[in-house]
Amino acid sequence: MRNALLVLLVIATSTVSLAQRTVGLISHDAARSFAGYTLFAPVASRTTYLIDNQGQVVKTWESTFNPGQAAMLLNDGSLLRTAAPPSQWMQGGGAGGMVELYDWSGTKVWSYTHLSQTARSHHDVEILPNGNILMLVWESHTRDEAFAAGRTTTRLTENALWSERVIEVRRTGPSSGEVVWSWSSWDHMVQNVDASKPNFGVISENPQRIDINSGGTRSDWLHANSVRYNAKRDEVMISIHNLHEIWIISRRTGDIVYRYGNPQNYKSGTPQQQVLFGQHDARWMEDDRYVMIFNNGNGRFGGNASSVDVIELPRNEDGTYRRSASGAYEPMAPTVLFPKKLSNQFYGQNISGATPLPNGNVLSCVGPSGTFVESTPDGDEVWRYINPIGMAGVTPQGQTPRNNMVFKIYRYGPDHPGLAGKTLTPRGRLEDGPLSVSDLPRDRGLTYLLDVLADRVVLHVETERRVAIDAYDLLGRFLGAIPEEALAPGVHVRPVPPGTALISIR
Repeated sequence: MRNALLVLLVIATSTVSLAQRTVGLISHDAARSFAGYTLFAPVASRTTYLIDNQGQVVKTWESTFNPGQAAMLLNDGSLLRTAAPPSQWMQGGGAGGMVELYDWSGTKVWSYTHLSQTARSHHDVEILPNGNILMLVWESHTRDEAFAAGRTTTRLTENALWSERVIEVRRTGPSSGEVVWSWSSWDHMVQNVDASKPNFGVISENPQRIDINSGGTRSDWLHANSVRYNAKRDEVMISIHNLHEIWIISRRTGDIVYRYGNPQNYKSGTPQQQVLFGQHDARWMEDDRYVMIFNNGNGRFGGNASSVDVIELPRNEDGTYRRSASGAYEPMAPTVLFPKKLSNQFYGQNISGATPLPNGNVLSCVGPSGTFVESTPDGDEVWRYINPIGMAGVTPQGQTPRNNMVFKIYRYGPDHPGLAGKTLTPRGRLEDGPLSVSDLPRDRGLTYLLDVLADRVVLHVETERRVAIDAYDLLGRFLGAIPEEALAPGVHVRPVPPGTALISIR
């Protein structure tokens, strides 16, 4: 009965015209779009999705936790994702605490927890050529430690000051890892207020260090949100949201060898010279002389508007980075790739990202609205998709999505090594109802019986787990969601909306 209902739902066609679509695939110019598969992990979901350019799901991975925040496909077909286990420690936007690795079949093959009262991984990860993984970590310092390091009392309004650490982790077991390298911003501070305290110096003469009295006054005054590695130069690049700049760090010296976006931070520029505004997702392009950045534009001069920017790194012949006469690192301004005219119609206040595609197009993620846009070098939009997954589950076609945020996305071509030999059968669109039988989550120690006459579902739980339920009628229309809850082993009975013919368990 259950499988028959699933098949009926799969073959049912949507009656909503393209012009009426509010979620899923909104537009697609197949002739100019880069053919491939887009990976995304909705902030409100424990599922990571891989879709084709038609908006059809071809693969999913199920986790026990929501993302925390990034997810990426590796060359062997594994999924590397951050995770956010429930915790009261070091809560903040982008909080994680765990990194997970799943094989193509969906089996978790590794996890690593970095979570304590004074340290928590967050936001992003990067896979290294040797298979190790770079992670971003918040570390908490007491007020006394902050003041002893030169932070002034008026520059700290909360009970702690957080620094940023980048760690390289080597896998040592199914749920363990070893930190084999790390870099901490706390070791690279400078201050000019008290000669009796450490790291006293002239700020403008030390751009390789961070002014401990720059930025805001809250604990999370730096807020890194992306990390990337350049193997040819052995450099790490991180995006520092709250200082509105990116840093390039030499792994050989430990110094910040380049920084860009807001030269006020190292007393070498004016407010008018700030060009990044709450940016995300800084990444080297294939030609590593260039860096692409999603410039969120929150507080941008002229009004809030996002853009995908590219800068050409000002490298000297000896490999060092050039500064202008004022002391600010070049270039004076980035090149805007998209949109060609700034407007609040393309604006993500937070999260978000952009990635270059092999055909020269750019794939953007406007994170707060879960909107994915592919654009050509001329600025033409050739593909648009809106994530239908929100806090309440799947948003039905024709309705406005809520809380459907996505941190950032990737698109992989059919020739990507991770997709070689893999089955990529289209299995339905998320917004049109549950996916086909072959793509439903595998048994995770939970079975159920849907009693359509009594409008209830009986759940048989073998091991403790968190469960949320989406309910659909015979035409695949979304009827409602049973909020996520923790279920102990045993039998649980829950009501479902009248007319429910199928449920999807998340």
